[in-house]
Amino acid sequence: MNELERKQVQIDEGLDNLSRYLDGLFRVPGTGWRFGLDALIGLIPNVGDTLTMFPSFYILVAGVRYGVPKITLLRMAFNIGLDYIVGMVPFVGDLFDFFWKSNKQNMDLIRTRATGKTGTGGDYIFIFAIIGFLILLLAATIFVSVYVIYAILWELFTGNI
Repeated sequence: MNELERKQVQIDEGLDNLSRYLDGLFRVPGTGWRFGLDALIGLIPNVGDTLTMFPSFYILVAGVRYGVPKITLLRMAFNIGLDYIVGMVPFVGDLFDFFWKSNKQNMDLIRTRATGKTGTGGDYIFIFAIIGFLILLLAATIFVSVYVIYAILWELFTGNI
């Protein structure tokens, strides 16, 4: 399939809307700069980035539905993982969320790399393995956060600080 035929694959309007809500819903007046619910919800420490990761998974799975190659699916997963990991860092992550638009990037990848053929069972196994890895990453960061908070509180209450 040549590049012209790939660009003719119609993307579901709901998928486009989801990406727009997450990464481009609001415009800063007087500029072309946009941000979405991902950046706003991400302001809630740990919880915000965790919640916005799940709609990103939906866009990732849609990549299989549109026949995106595995290497591109891996790139899309990297975009989600980077958004999550950097987004977890206080203050820096919040700023990063306003500039890094992983969902928009992933939709652009779907538009440019879609073949229009539905993915195979192997493609779905591949993508769910990647999502499983990302969920393990999510669980690990939550565990580390809880451990750090516990250690700080322990030191405060035992008088070792």
